[in-house]
Amino acid sequence: MESSDRVALTDLAARYAQAVDRRNPSALAALFTEDARFVLPPALNGTDAPTEIQGNTVVASSVVDAVSHLHSTRHIVQQQVLDSDSATTAHGEAYCSAHHIYPRGDGYRNNRIEIRYQDSFEKVDGTWLFSRRELVVDFAEDVPVILLGK
Repeated sequence: MESSDRVALTDLAARYAQAVDRRNPSALAALFTEDARFVLPPALNGTDAPTEIQGNTVVASSVVDAVSHLHSTRHIVQQQVLDSDSATTAHGEAYCSAHHIYPRGDGYRNNRIEIRYQDSFEKVDGTWLFSRRELVVDFAEDVPVILLGK
């Protein structure tokens, strides 16, 4: 895999985090192929089985809707392992600390979830996009926080 492809795929993961945290469905949809699939684990969808969502606009609106009730979110992308399948396809895994800030009583709490994204990528018209993104939950904790900004 060319270093420029690695940079583009790392940037793609960062832009995903930014689009979610800014609640920007159009920016989020632009990061996925038109027929992309997004898989949520039972730990986050409230069922006994994974849920798969298909289509870039459906994925984007679903993800933004899922966090819209929160005060704020902060997705911190950590290490990424990337492997090339061909000149236009790749796969990888990205670690992420996902912070979900919500009001409770007279304060705020952070539902912090440590996740890994199992990703498949496709290069479309020279641009790397997610073709499939599966979220894996490793562990979570819920702690009080103090908001210092805004």
